[in-house]
Amino acid sequence: MSEPNRVPKSMTRPVGGTEYSWCRAIDGGTGIAVIALLLSRTPKLQNLQNTLDKLQIYHPTLRSNIRFDASANSFSFVVTSAADSHVEIHPFDSVSTAQIIRDSDDPCADPHRIILEHEMNKNTWINPHRWIKSESRVFIVSLYDLTDDGEQRILTFRLNTAAVDRTAAVTLLREFMKETAADGFGNGPVVAATETAVGLGKAIEELIPSGKGDKPFWARGIDVLGYSLNAFRFSNLNFVDAENSNRRSQLVRLKLDRDQTLKLVAGCKARGLKLWAALASSALIAAYSSKNLPPYQGEKYAVVTLSDCRSILEPPLTSNDFGFYHAGILHTHDLTGEEKLWDLAKRCYDSFTSSKNSNKQFTDMSDLNFLMCKAIENPNLTPSSSLRTAFISIFEDPVIDESPEPELASLGVQDYIGCASIHGVGPSVAVFDALRDGKLDCAFVYPSPLHSREQMDGLIQHMKTILLEGSASSF
Repeated sequence: MSEPNRVPKSMTRPVGGTEYSWCRAIDGGTGIAVIALLLSRTPKLQNLQNTLDKLQIYHPTLRSNIRFDASANSFSFVVTSAADSHVEIHPFDSVSTAQIIRDSDDPCADPHRIILEHEMNKNTWINPHRWIKSESRVFIVSLYDLTDDGEQRILTFRLNTAAVDRTAAVTLLREFMKETAADGFGNGPVVAATETAVGLGKAIEELIPSGKGDKPFWARGIDVLGYSLNAFRFSNLNFVDAENSNRRSQLVRLKLDRDQTLKLVAGCKARGLKLWAALASSALIAAYSSKNLPPYQGEKYAVVTLSDCRSILEPPLTSNDFGFYHAGILHTHDLTGEEKLWDLAKRCYDSFTSSKNSNKQFTDMSDLNFLMCKAIENPNLTPSSSLRTAFISIFEDPVIDESPEPELASLGVQDYIGCASIHGVGPSVAVFDALRDGKLDCAFVYPSPLHSREQMDGLIQHMKTILLEGSASSF
């Protein structure tokens, strides 16, 4: 385990502005983060419990509850004592798991994906007015048997995004695997708790460097108005069913082999770009192309690029600091159908970089949080009342996992996927990209039936073609 967090800690505190917007969004189904591991080796429940206990002791956020105060309509985090906070493992036998798979929209699909989608759509945090004792856990663990003999299982971690962002989730996964490798699913002794030493970190708003988040009142008003008015001009994928209120998050996966990934990454580096710009640009081109518009008809698309702010906060944080410390920058791009991958990627990257250099991830943070909550309260403020706030969201940096496949196999991990739900409010496509053992592996999450699986399969396959053709072009 790594060294404890260095930020001053407390055992309870009100949520910050960004965290509050996630608490509001998750009621509708946006912000349910899930890690799903496909296991070929059967862990004993007690050993697995020991491993989870260690992680909860070291990261008190994992044993925290979100408390809702109905009288003030406010939320806060409360850390429970280590002695009373064992995360309950919810076991599903092979019969129960098989029923979940049969009830899915595609029972012949990969069971790993089906269980992941099932977990993304289990909303523990819906309707805080009905929470038991006005509190709800932020960390939930389930274990699904795929076979009668229990030789193949899916282990899932479901987390509230207000408490754990992608960086923290990756740390959780890595430390879980490290503990598993060292002790064989928690066979080692559980370390003593040090509750007085560590607790909850501060909200991101409290850690913005002095002067970096300042914006004149009049400028804030103009920006909020501009964001609101422009939202109606943003283009999206065509909506398949914008009327159905029973939405759920679904997933399509994109993989490139090592050689394809190497060429794509090399193409980005040769042009001074990051990988996200190429991925976002291929999605923009594919989305525009899917509409079969007249030549040169213009459309404006919104992209949200999420940046992990830990290293630039005051004091700086590390990946071991659990909480939500990402900030989004919204940038828009006009397309006419003539765009080429690398030219559009350069436009995307330059627009984002300019905004980041101007500290817009900080100055616009409260504006975007405010508008997110307003969209939740007034869906009619979004196109077709779809609650879509952008076409695509993507992280500035991919997750990099250099664990060789044989090493994962030795731990009994055949595969894993990490992503979060977006069917309440959010983009049409949320990208969770990773470079795993030198190969690109992307999970694309989308709201169904607003968009169909067939529609998304077509979009992702077109993206892949664009990326491979662009990678093959000369520098």
